[in-house]
Amino acid sequence: MGRVSTTRAHALRLTQLGIGLFLYGAAIALMVRAAVGVSSWSVLTQGLENVLPLSFGALTVLTSFVVLLLWFPLRQRPGLGTLLNVLVIGPASDLVLALVPEPDALAAKVLLFAVSLVLLAVATACYIGAGYGTGPRDGLMVGLVERFGWPVWKARTVVEVSVVAVGAVLGGDLGIGTLVATFAIGPLMHPMMPVFARFPWIPRAPEPERILDRIG
Repeated sequence: MGRVSTTRAHALRLTQLGIGLFLYGAAIALMVRAAVGVSSWSVLTQGLENVLPLSFGALTVLTSFVVLLLWFPLRQRPGLGTLLNVLVIGPASDLVLALVPEPDALAAKVLLFAVSLVLLAVATACYIGAGYGTGPRDGLMVGLVERFGWPVWKARTVVEVSVVAVGAVLGGDLGIGTLVATFAIGPLMHPMMPVFARFPWIPRAPEPERILDRIG
């Protein structure tokens, strides 16, 4: 298949970005409904639900804006994907939370968690692979690496342990699923990146490769 025009290439990449961000919001909502422990930032969001009269999705948007403010002293510049990340994931989460009930059986909870974990990895690779920049949270880790020369593992650990600790104190759902999600997302995402970042007929910048090298 031949290469498409630049305009159509951008349209295809934006479509990929939108799908990836919506699926990301759906994935974190399904993980919440599984109720066996959520990813680190969702622990914080759930904790904030206990003290602020806002929905999970609205708090996701709010915390995204706060995290984005931390980019400036770290000398990070947001891209279009960053801004859409802030605006899309929260509403997508609220929509799926409204549609999907929490299962009763433990087996169903574990299955739902497994589905949400794989979907989260696919969605992350999909939106990063579009090449329009990281989300606020991933960009925060990249900024710490570039600004202070920290290894990726240190930046990731500092950020995730901090948000989990605050979220747990506020009553977020800290469980075995939190531990699984923390260590499984990277390995699940890595093999999916080429699928979304190297479509031969869609020209794009090398941004996905750079991001993957830093946050994976």
